[in-house]
Amino acid sequence: MSRAIESRSFRVTAEIDVVEARQAARRLAEHHGFGKVRAHAFATAVSELAMNLVLHARRGGTIHLAVRQDAGRMLIGVTAEDDGPGIPDTDLAMRDGYSTGGGLGCGLPGTRRLVDEFSIASRPGGGTRVDGSMWRA
Repeated sequence: MSRAIESRSFRVTAEIDVVEARQAARRLAEHHGFGKVRAHAFATAVSELAMNLVLHARRGGTIHLAVRQDAGRMLIGVTAEDDGPGIPDTDLAMRDGYSTGGGLGCGLPGTRRLVDEFSIASRPGGGTRVDGSMWRA
């Protein structure tokens, strides 16, 4: 059974919100005993997801951060949600190098590599939800 320990949410519509979410993610991870390298990796994942909200969602979205205890182990998670245009082909979006915005195309695939658990759900016209979590080593 999972037990919530601490959570925070951020509305993300501009780059300054990305910075705030990233810094909060790093501080939260470090505060709960995640080492500096793991905390930095988690913060980078949060930053990538938050920047996607700014670049691709029509009106931004929300970043939710949560620390939970699950079966005696500590877990930190991020959920990025928006009601933007959605992703027509999530398999394609998860390929390294694929970009609809002219970037490097490494945001979503890179985020998947940075966390221990990753999922994405999207539907055209219905928004996107990305979940990522990391276990404390």
